[in-house]
Amino acid sequence: MNYKLRFILGDQLNYNHSWFREKPDHTTYVMMEVTQETDYVQHHIQKIVGFFSAMRNFKAYLQKEGFNIIYLTLDDPANKQSIPENLRQIMVEQQITLFEYLLPDEYRLDKQLKDFAESLQIETHAHDTEHFLTQRTDLAMFFKSRKQYLMESFYREMRKKHHILMDGEEPMGGRWNFDKENRNKLAKNVQVPPLRSFKHDVSDLVDMLWAMDIKTIGEIDPLNYHWPVSRAEALAYLAHFLQYNLPLFGTYQDAMHTQHQFLFHSRISFALNTKMLHPKEVVEAAVQQWQENQHTISVAQIEGYVRQIIGWREYMRGVYWAEMPEYEQLNALNHQRKIPSFYWTGKTKMNCMGHAIRQSLQHAYAHHIQRLMVTGNFGLLANIHPDDMDAWYLGIYIDAIQWVEITNVRGMSQFADGGIVGTKPYVSSANYINKMSNYCQSCHYLPKKRYGHKACPFNSLYWNFYDQHRDKFENNPRIGMMYHLWDKMEPMEKNLILEQASRYLDAIEDL
Repeated sequence: MNYKLRFILGDQLNYNHSWFREKPDHTTYVMMEVTQETDYVQHHIQKIVGFFSAMRNFKAYLQKEGFNIIYLTLDDPANKQSIPENLRQIMVEQQITLFEYLLPDEYRLDKQLKDFAESLQIETHAHDTEHFLTQRTDLAMFFKSRKQYLMESFYREMRKKHHILMDGEEPMGGRWNFDKENRNKLAKNVQVPPLRSFKHDVSDLVDMLWAMDIKTIGEIDPLNYHWPVSRAEALAYLAHFLQYNLPLFGTYQDAMHTQHQFLFHSRISFALNTKMLHPKEVVEAAVQQWQENQHTISVAQIEGYVRQIIGWREYMRGVYWAEMPEYEQLNALNHQRKIPSFYWTGKTKMNCMGHAIRQSLQHAYAHHIQRLMVTGNFGLLANIHPDDMDAWYLGIYIDAIQWVEITNVRGMSQFADGGIVGTKPYVSSANYINKMSNYCQSCHYLPKKRYGHKACPFNSLYWNFYDQHRDKFENNPRIGMMYHLWDKMEPMEKNLILEQASRYLDAIEDL
């Protein structure tokens, strides 16, 4: 008789996986909290608490359904703090003759578990997590005869393949992409919906982390932990978003505001990335909400949301598996500067940076434009090493798992991949930030000044970036206009801008 052991990682909490439609006879499931995972990067405390809470709820669900499960808490005396070592110990104790696991989404864990399985003298199998709409190799196959990856092409194929927002062979609304309608600053008369949140008491987990001397970043209120940590709670977050936020999501998805940290965003990325929710069920629920409420929800709102999930999310995962492990070493622009200390404290006179960073430290969350066009934008303009940027993003955000973090950061945000993910660097001066937010209104710096007293650092660093990397970007058709504008400036004007940038970079810790 086979005694089967099945291993589940903390981001594989798929309540509807086919494993759990089988009879649990002679099968033991195992989950574990290990310092191997808490310590490979310094994480936000809310991130670790979120994962452990969600894992424990999943364990309770499986037990309720009659499955036999071994769950090692972080402080269990028997815990060896290593996934392979814990598995070996359990296999001996349980006399296991068959080992199965779900394919990890991170390269490092995929390699670790593959090597571990190959070292065993028993039968082993790896199974799909049954979560994504694509397989690991789909994107590479889709682009195998093309010179470059292009998200828009991939996105359209996904829409057609899964028949999402399609009118026969044509896209709903007559266009594939309504991005131009999704770039609005928050209007003064717009009412931002109330937040949907929970009030979990996670004191026991926080106490355990402190007792185990786990090094974390960020803040937490142990009596009011608001993130969804079960499938039922994730569905409640989704339902709230669809009812209250979707009608204006697309219009204001790029907006930023000091009084509204979350605006119209769903905040279900943690639930999606831990697999408590399935992307297709989210998209189908959103499309149904739109279909039933087209008098209040325009096609631009629903298209903007669908594009984030079946476009960018699946695209980034495909790039990850097509380009790893070499991808995590890429530094195409040869940026070497150490990340400034204010990324860890939020203590800076730049109001946009201070607000986005403090929000991240407080909530373990910032939406995509805060990540891309504020903290990421500054990192790229300041020549910060992509390793530092990766570590910061991977640690500080509750939804950050390497497959989605590194392609967004090293690729889209820092252009360290040389253009694999995107066709141009995402940089801007203060003009964009001022256009999309109210950050500049109360800032120490002046958004229209390029140099001189209180000149916004984003302005001189922006032109310095293009001047510094002219050899790489001058012939890029998407940004050639910037060089045309730069060349039209008077030589003295250009020198003053570059001198200002040099002073700011030399005194970067004082910005």
